[in-house]
Formats: sequence, structure tokens, C-alpha cells
Amino acid sequence: MTERRPAANGVRAAAERIAGAVTRTPLLPLDWGGRRLWVKAECLQQGGAFKLRGATNRLLQLDAAHRARGVVAFSSGNHAQGVARAAQRLGIAAAIVMPADAPAVKIAGTRAAGAEIIFFDRERESREEIAARLAAERGATVVPSFDDVDVIEGQGTAGLEIAEQLGRAPPLVIVPCGGGGLSAGIALALPKSDIIIAEPEGWDDMARSLAGGAIVPVAEPAPPTRCDALQTKLVSPLTFESLRDAGARGVAVSEEEVADAMRFAFANLRLVAEPGGSVALAALLAGTAGDVPDDTVIVISGGNVDPALYAAILAEGV
Repeated sequence: MTERRPAANGVRAAAERIAGAVTRTPLLPLDWGGRRLWVKAECLQQGGAFKLRGATNRLLQLDAAHRARGVVAFSSGNHAQGVARAAQRLGIAAAIVMPADAPAVKIAGTRAAGAEIIFFDRERESREEIAARLAAERGATVVPSFDDVDVIEGQGTAGLEIAEQLGRAPPLVIVPCGGGGLSAGIALALPKSDIIIAEPEGWDDMARSLAGGAIVPVAEPAPPTRCDALQTKLVSPLTFESLRDAGARGVAVSEEEVADAMRFAFANLRLVAEPGGSVALAALLAGTAGDVPDDTVIVISGGNVDPALYAAILAEGV
């Protein structure tokens, strides 16, 4: 049997499936460099990030028996909240494996959605192993953050919305990338658009994988980053192959460029953008993405940032 791969028709089916369960986030105009660009504000999605899309698409397809046994996910916070919210609405018990150093705002949001939280040490323990053990003990279903066809197709619904709101496929979309679920889904939804994925410096494994034609891990030792949402050390064949087939390329941005983008989003778009959610905007503002055409779309993928850190970053620019 041929292994199922994420596909454009799956993204369209996902859009029908999750309609009404997720927010149709706005596409905001941005005049930049004499061009009219657009910002897809997934930071205004329920739960503060795009992750509700994929989680809802995945959980809606569980049968009654699997729903009764619950779900397990692992995440630094955005996928955690997406799974927790989707599970709560469907009456499914959710256990989330989260790093002990996850942002407090993400922990609080996950707990508020009724999920059980299991903390782990990011440096010494494997979240995948912990989640697999919990799922085996409970008979629960593991819901990966990006290494899953239904999750990828659910995330791609943001791309369909972009085309509907713009009235056509944009020439270019710049997307934040951790594991690549959002960017791969958007690439499937918008096959006529060029795709640039943006990552933090030192965590640009997808960019290096695409450039070299094969998956490579994050080079160790990985540098510290405020982009907790993008700290994925090895991407999935599912996301890599979708982006490779779409001809996507990757760029990396510095911590300073990310902070600049967060301040820009606040001052010019009145959007609260978390560090990981700001990397695509950072790539635009820093010129890393190159000379972009009219109607380019930049995705701000999340807005879950601890208030103290956010205040400090805003104050740095004063």
C-alpha cells in the first residue's frame, strides 16, 4: 500500500471539515518599499496561533473509540494549546508533554483549555519518547505537531484563506518554519505561489535541507533563541518533501532582526507577535527575503509571548 502523503485536495477537504471551528484570520495591508504587501495575522487565531487548524482537522477524524481513549501531544506551547482547545470542544481527554522552560503564557493557556501537562527537560529528555510511552500506557492517540498528514493539511487551510481574501494566489508567501507543517500546508494550498520559509539563525535546518536536497538536523550545539516555537531539531519527510516539491527556499534571521519585527508589528500593525511568529516579517524587514513583488504575503504565525519578555523587547526599541 502506498503511504498517504499530504495533498492539495486534502487541504480543501480540511477547510470544509473545520469551517466554523477556527477563525478566518484577517489579511492586513502593509505598504513597504513602494509596494502593497499583505500580512496574514494567524496570531489572531483562537489560542493565539495557527495550530488550532491542524489539531481540529486531526481530532475531528478520530472515531468514537479513539476519542474515548484520549490524545497525547508534545509541544512548547502553540500546538499544545491547539490540541487542548480542539480536544476540549470534542470532549476528548488531552495530555500534553511540554518543556519545563516553556513560556508561562503558553502553559497557562494549555492548562486553561483543560489539558493535563507533563513537563520534561528539553536538554536531557526526549519529548517524543515520553509521548509515545504515555500513549502506549493509555491507549491514546499521538497527535504530532507537524509529522502528520492531517495536521499539515489542516494548517494549509490558512493558504486557501489567503487566496480567497486576496482574490488570487499571491506571487510569494513568506512563512515561519519550525517543523514545517504550516509552510508545507500553504505550499500545497497555493501551488502557483513561490514559498520562502524563515527560521532563526542556527535553527535553519529546513533551509539547509532544502538547499542540499536531503534532510539534515540542526547543527549542535544549537544556539539559544527566543523563538521557542521554532526549536525543532529535525524536520519530517512529509514537510520537507512538500516544500522541496514546491521549490521552496529558506532564509535565516537573527535574534535582533526578530525583535525588530516584533516592534514593527506592534507599531505598524497593532499586532502582538511572538518571537517565532515574527521570523517571516523579520526576513522581509531585514532584506533577507530579497526583493519581493507586489501582493507578497507575510505570515505572522503566533502571538503567545510572555508579557515581561514582550515589554522588554518593546522597550529595547524606545
